[in-house]
Amino acid sequence: MFSAMKLSFLNRNEELRRLARFLAGQGGRLAVLYGRRRCGKSTLIQQVATERSLYFLADQRDALLQIDALAAEAARTVSEFASARYLSWDALFATLDARLDTPLHLLLDEFPYLVAASPELPSLVQRYLDSPGEKRLGFLLCGSSQRMMQGLVLDRTAPLFGRAEEILKIEPLRPGWICEALGAESAAAIEAYAVWGGVPRYWELARGYGSTQEAVRDLVLDRRGVLHDEPVGLLLDDLRTAGQAYSLLSLIGGGCNRLSEIAGRMGRPAGSLTRPLSNLIDLGYVRKEAPFAEAERSSRRTLYRLNDPFLAFHFRFVQPHRSLLELGVVEPVEARLREELAAHVGGVWETLARQSVPLLEVGGLRWGAASRWWGPGVGGPLEFDVVAESLDRKSVLIGEARWSDKGADGRRWAEQLRARAMRAPFVGGRHVVLALWLKKPWKAGDGVEVVSPEAVLRVLR
Repeated sequence: MFSAMKLSFLNRNEELRRLARFLAGQGGRLAVLYGRRRCGKSTLIQQVATERSLYFLADQRDALLQIDALAAEAARTVSEFASARYLSWDALFATLDARLDTPLHLLLDEFPYLVAASPELPSLVQRYLDSPGEKRLGFLLCGSSQRMMQGLVLDRTAPLFGRAEEILKIEPLRPGWICEALGAESAAAIEAYAVWGGVPRYWELARGYGSTQEAVRDLVLDRRGVLHDEPVGLLLDDLRTAGQAYSLLSLIGGGCNRLSEIAGRMGRPAGSLTRPLSNLIDLGYVRKEAPFAEAERSSRRTLYRLNDPFLAFHFRFVQPHRSLLELGVVEPVEARLREELAAHVGGVWETLARQSVPLLEVGGLRWGAASRWWGPGVGGPLEFDVVAESLDRKSVLIGEARWSDKGADGRRWAEQLRARAMRAPFVGGRHVVLALWLKKPWKAGDGVEVVSPEAVLRVLR
């Protein structure tokens, strides 16, 4: 059962430090904060807000109504500021600047909503920042539309390009924090991470339930659940329509991992999908995989995988059963979930194993980034979950990740790994270190290292 204590503010120390430094400075400066929804951006802003800042949460109302709302908020700081009507953002900024005696930072949350109603707003902010003379207003712009926020500050043609002193992308939390967030032991924490990924709001919602299974039923499988339609909302934050992206995610989550397979299922030329897939990679929802020692761009064996555990869970267990779930028929879906959850967790465990390699000392050595490997081996096809090269390039790490309660199988898995490693074509005469990432602790011996869930979560913080 998850702990009932309040979810604390986790692992944003560097972001807090940078934002606090920005807000302690003078006016006439710009900072940008962006990232996918529910990762704690608004909480982060509110955490650092001071008496020298003014927080405003934008919405989708018309521009004049938004201006009136911000003027009303400003009246809390500047006496009778809302007694006049401001017919443009330019007028509001100029008047507010003139009325201030000390610097004030405007913390504009969900800034893309303001831009949707007032497309000229980025240019007005740019003009204010570039104007000569002392300026008392500073701007912290925040938004969940990753592509729009990137376009405002990273695109060379954008009005605000090159003007931000801080550009912070708020990512999902790293897996190691979920133990503290849910008050769970390592194995249960990894099983929870395989469902919720690293999104703090999902963790916060799940804490109200006695188990991951109970939370999944109420939050995800139930058609009234808060997270039932979450993937569509994520996509609409960044794309004009979600149809094509949702189709791509559905196919990849269903096991179509090669570009040719995806294109064939969609009845589209493969070349027409390169850009949409690249957009999903930029958003952090999809990743490309190539075998160890092969470049993603040039490898003909590149695969596409869902990069987010929650999306992988959704497209494995929710999307294929939408019709049943919309009728309120949950039991058959739960039955499949019970049968296949261990396999789903196993896939996430493999990813965590690879992520942990550069942060661990395995076999007394330090390693570079790890990859999967698949292809023709000596005597037949081979596949390994974890392959990495030592930093001195004299050794190769070959490993397998197993998510099973059968700890007694560790010896058999070690023997199988050793036999298969002898057939690996990429070793090239180098020293080989063998390792198993196992759910249950087991002392392998005979030159095979064992890495536990505790060790993985400890370094992935």
